[in-house]
Amino acid sequence: MTSAWLELGLFAAKSLMVVAVVLLILMGFFALLSKGKEKVKGRLVIKYLNKKYAEMAETILAETLPKKQFKQFLKKQKAAEKAKQKNTEKQKTVYVLQFNGDIKASTVSNLSEEITAVLQTATPEDEVVLKLESAGGVVHGYGLAAAQLMRLRAQHIPLTITVDKIAASGGYLMACVANKILAAPFAIIGSIGVIVQLPNFHRVLKEKHIDFEQLTAGEFKRTLTVFGENTPEGREKLHEELETIHHLFKNIITTHRPQVDIAKVATGEIWPGQQALSLKLADELKISDDYLFELSKHANLYEICYQVKKSFFSKFSTLTMGLREKFPWL
Repeated sequence: MTSAWLELGLFAAKSLMVVAVVLLILMGFFALLSKGKEKVKGRLVIKYLNKKYAEMAETILAETLPKKQFKQFLKKQKAAEKAKQKNTEKQKTVYVLQFNGDIKASTVSNLSEEITAVLQTATPEDEVVLKLESAGGVVHGYGLAAAQLMRLRAQHIPLTITVDKIAASGGYLMACVANKILAAPFAIIGSIGVIVQLPNFHRVLKEKHIDFEQLTAGEFKRTLTVFGENTPEGREKLHEELETIHHLFKNIITTHRPQVDIAKVATGEIWPGQQALSLKLADELKISDDYLFELSKHANLYEICYQVKKSFFSKFSTLTMGLREKFPWL
């Protein structure tokens, strides 16, 4: 009898969950209909890093110092803060940005918003620090990202780029624009080259007696193809296009870093930070944490991040996926 009631209870619980999910889907559907097309907007999130460092120190000292000494520390800290507020001399402002690049440089639009915001208030006495991590990707995406950074240089705002892990290919295309490049000792730097690779299934299709038709207007509308038969002329043309892009890449480096021996480094090779320093691809061996902490002693540090708000549909999709993971029987 007890097992029968238990089974009935489980059945009722499952039924309620199904009804709840159906109602949730219907509510979401009608909300989408009433709202129509929802504009996805973003907002700037600003964090005062000096406060973060001060709170970290205070937390540790609260546990390690005797109570009397800790109270003295707090008094000195308050006095220093009051003196700082009375000081009318403007302190240097450091704007800290971050760029984690994928193959499509998909966060370049966020970078654009962040730089636009910084340009509203930054002066040549201030500084922008970009924490860059990217193994490179598409030419047009990283070309645009580098162009965004050039906006800062055009306004004579000092730009420092820190590389803790990797700035290769398109990542280094961005980095070379900076006034100063800091690299961790084992960060990967370089890959100054251009590559295209794709499979070709022409012989497989031919063996299976499958025809592939491709019509173009323009002799070199398509150079290499995945399914058709590639020609020496097509290969030569594509190689010519790669050389053109490579030449542009090298020109940007020599423009912003004339001290680099471009013939020596533009081979597509990568180097750890220590070697990159000797090749003048980087200016100093230092991780971003150390550099920012040093700056915080005599400047105000603000981390600027542009966050895109998720649309209602995106939030709804995330919610339903979460429910399915928790209740796989639904």
